[in-house]
Amino acid sequence: MATRTTASRATGRSTARRKQKKTSLVSRTTSALGAVPRKVGDLLGDHKADVWGIVLIAVGVLVFLSFFDLAGPFGSTSSTLARLLFGVWAFVVPLALATAGLSLIGVLGGDDNPKTIVGTTVLFVGSLSFFHLLTGNLPIAGTENSVEDSGGVVGSLIAYPLERVVGYWGTFVLLVALIGVGALLITRASLGDVLRSIGSSFSGLWNWFGMARVQRSEAVVLAHPPRPATTMDAGPVARKAGLQKKSEKKPTDPSPKEPKVPKAIKTDGYELPPLEILRLSKHESHDGRGLSQTGEALEETLHQHGVDAKLIRIVPGPTVTRYEIELAPGVKVNKVTTLTHDIAYALASADVRILAPIPGKSAIGVEVPNRKRRLVTLGDILTSDVAKTDHDPMLVSLGMDVSGTPRMLRLTELPHLLIAGATGAGKSSMVNALLTSILMRATPDEVRLILVDPKRVELGQYNDVPHLLTRVITNPKKAADALQWAVAEMDRRYDLLADAGVRDIDSYRETHDAGGLDEEMFDRFPYIVLVVDELNDLMMVAGRIVEDSIVRIAQMARAVGIHLVLATQRPSVNVITGVIKANVPSRLAFSVASQTDSRVIIDQGGADKLVGLGDMLVVTARDPKPERIQGSFVSESEIHATVDWVRQQRDAQYRDKEVFEQAQQKAADVQEFDGEDPEIMRQAIELIVRSQLGSTSMLQRKLRIGFARAGRVMDIIEAKGIVGPSEGSKARSVLITREELESVLG
Repeated sequence: MATRTTASRATGRSTARRKQKKTSLVSRTTSALGAVPRKVGDLLGDHKADVWGIVLIAVGVLVFLSFFDLAGPFGSTSSTLARLLFGVWAFVVPLALATAGLSLIGVLGGDDNPKTIVGTTVLFVGSLSFFHLLTGNLPIAGTENSVEDSGGVVGSLIAYPLERVVGYWGTFVLLVALIGVGALLITRASLGDVLRSIGSSFSGLWNWFGMARVQRSEAVVLAHPPRPATTMDAGPVARKAGLQKKSEKKPTDPSPKEPKVPKAIKTDGYELPPLEILRLSKHESHDGRGLSQTGEALEETLHQHGVDAKLIRIVPGPTVTRYEIELAPGVKVNKVTTLTHDIAYALASADVRILAPIPGKSAIGVEVPNRKRRLVTLGDILTSDVAKTDHDPMLVSLGMDVSGTPRMLRLTELPHLLIAGATGAGKSSMVNALLTSILMRATPDEVRLILVDPKRVELGQYNDVPHLLTRVITNPKKAADALQWAVAEMDRRYDLLADAGVRDIDSYRETHDAGGLDEEMFDRFPYIVLVVDELNDLMMVAGRIVEDSIVRIAQMARAVGIHLVLATQRPSVNVITGVIKANVPSRLAFSVASQTDSRVIIDQGGADKLVGLGDMLVVTARDPKPERIQGSFVSESEIHATVDWVRQQRDAQYRDKEVFEQAQQKAADVQEFDGEDPEIMRQAIELIVRSQLGSTSMLQRKLRIGFARAGRVMDIIEAKGIVGPSEGSKARSVLITREELESVLG
């Protein structure tokens, strides 16, 4: 008995050991298989998402090809399986797989890939089930073939049980909600944003119907229908109508007020556009407590770094706030300038700019960007007191300084302007504000414009404006011709000034208006502003001609009323050459990437500390110290309203033929002599015919040109039949006489 018990116990222990070994083997196998994805992921490293994304895209392409029997046996099987699972929606499976793959790669969804994948899955399943519900909601059992014609097995597994539980309409509501959740996950929009967007769309549609009814009723009463941007009242001066386009907002700026735009009335004279066309920004008070806390943090930071300083004043501005600090006696200024990064870190600011010292003060300025910027519009500047009291047509809008004071520029004092900065820093907005200021304040008799826009998209909206001398120039070669015409016009005006016995355009105009000059011989010429939106393109196409013309105009054209405005997004020494910088002392530096670019523009650092969106440093001939200004902003709708107004006042009278005729004549002369200088060719022909000696060495001596060029000139003269062929070392025979010279030269 004891022996049997002992044997049974041994048998039980061996059985337990075998079970334990079997269990441990299964667990080891399971853990090993479970570790495979982790090991594969570790092996792929940062490329894990890319690899899975490529796999999903490849599978999606294969499934798509299988629908056209282009993927072999695998394609046939996958096509049959896809139609069984998803029914008619099997054709959407490749798109869903490709979307998920692109999301993993990073093309779609940005950094939130899981949300995009989940949203795509939810949207696909919800739409599939909704489609199955609408097409009969058949069960799976016994109707496999019918299921393939609707939502497939997946659609049936979701829609059919739901209808049995909550009914048809309950299933309808739940599936619509599921589709909405998937759409919100993909678009990352909130439900409130969607509802507000729908509400604004209905509101805009309702307003459109209302405006259409109003315009139809007004068309019966008004003899002249209103312009698209304005409406007309019955009074003598049109008033109180809003622009149809909304102001373009910057991300953190308050929205400006809608303007009240009067309607232009045709008169015999020229009527300037009313200031009501321009929008005004909202004046919001500054956060006094926040400014004080920042000032205390700045003072504490300086004390922590061993700088004995005291905050004496806080000057809040539209873009930055300047904290003025007074140092204790004996403290060096450079102890503060070396703490730029420490101050930015303590104030949690992207960057700070330190003025050491503030010009005209015994204080150091620390400029800290505002957390909430204020939008400075062109209307804010042109409706200020300084603009209302000074009606000089060459006084243009600049912006607001650090203290919030409106600032304007007098082009006649600059007298030329260079605008430079990185792409998107605000150069084009500054050029538009300058041109709109001229259109708002000057008539075509006072100021004429030549606009050069190699980019073709910035200044084209000013075409047909009566202030233009030519259409907006988009060809760089024609721009070089326009600069050469400006040089010739400058010389002509100087001749008139010399004949009139005056020194500058102001004295000339006073004498002309007083009747002291013969109107047939002396014309009352206007100011000319030549605006180049991208100087880099001109320098690449015709650098020497452009640079020579710019230098001549910059050196001499101020007295005769010709002014240059040059803008470029490439602040390098190849574009802004030393000769141009020496003759264009007034510059606007917008945000740039490095201190080197800042030095190219304004000969010192500082522009690399700007925050963009119109933030600039201004250096003029009168004030070489950089001053920080927030440039004024003018929207597209305001530009269009201003341009429409001035077009109604007077038709454009272009002088393209006059501007480009000289350059075209010169090009024809060059073409006539096979690209050789026409002046050199005429001198050579005259020398040969008058001396009756066709000698190449004579051309070298008389014209001071090299042997190769003299030989080319002689070959061109031979081709024209003036001299005979070469006779070795002898001089060529001359085939025309002195009497025929005039007919040859023309």
